[in-house]
Amino acid sequence: MAEPSAEHWYPTAAYLYTLHLDGPALAWEYLRRNPDYRRDWLRRRRRPQAAERWGLRLLEDPDLDARDAHPVWFPDHDGVIQLYPDADPPPDADAFAFWRVPGDKHLIHDGTRLVLVSRWPGCCVRLALAPGLEDGMAYLYAIRACAAPCARYRALAAGLDALSAATEAAPMAAARSRPTPAAVLELHTLQALDATLAGASLREVAEGLFGTDAVVADWHADSALRARVRRLAHRGDALMRGGYRHLAQLPPPLH
Repeated sequence: MAEPSAEHWYPTAAYLYTLHLDGPALAWEYLRRNPDYRRDWLRRRRRPQAAERWGLRLLEDPDLDARDAHPVWFPDHDGVIQLYPDADPPPDADAFAFWRVPGDKHLIHDGTRLVLVSRWPGCCVRLALAPGLEDGMAYLYAIRACAAPCARYRALAAGLDALSAATEAAPMAAARSRPTPAAVLELHTLQALDATLAGASLREVAEGLFGTDAVVADWHADSALRARVRRLAHRGDALMRGGYRHLAQLPPPLH
């Protein structure tokens, strides 16, 4: 039986939503658990510039998980679709139509531009709207120049394909495939991180993640289960302390 202090991390079902998060959303899940970030959030009125330290344009409430939070990373993840007014549109140019964007929409102003985050079953698309772009205008997609643009182009194309398919027929529900091993790893890592932050021992973490029977059967100094839980705890701490930047495609922090 879990101790009262374990109530928030012990039920694995509470973490199932993390199985379908993309890189930027997972990055937020790790960052929001960082005690230093949470302190910066509490002091945000006195330290508005603190967002840069964390790779954000604006500080986001760490009490909101990735289903409700809308962090705006700086620089943008490759999957962000940038839209600009078309200064020389052809006669048959498509016009930007806000209400035709599928999904549950959220608009955020990051101090420079509007960012539109839209979610529907199985997908999340982020659109960065350049100043001057208005509903009904012809528009362009933009991609940053770089030495190896192929990966960025593939990320842009994947987002556009998802947006196009959903615009034609926005799904009310989606049948999802079994979670990948990588997704299950993130779920276990976040659960182990919450447990260790709450002061749980490695054995208690193992019981919460894999069950009491597994711990009774295989918990000793050199057991594979104990090594696995130790790796999960170390991984979670590393991602919380700065490794999340890789998930959000952020450069290393400047020192």
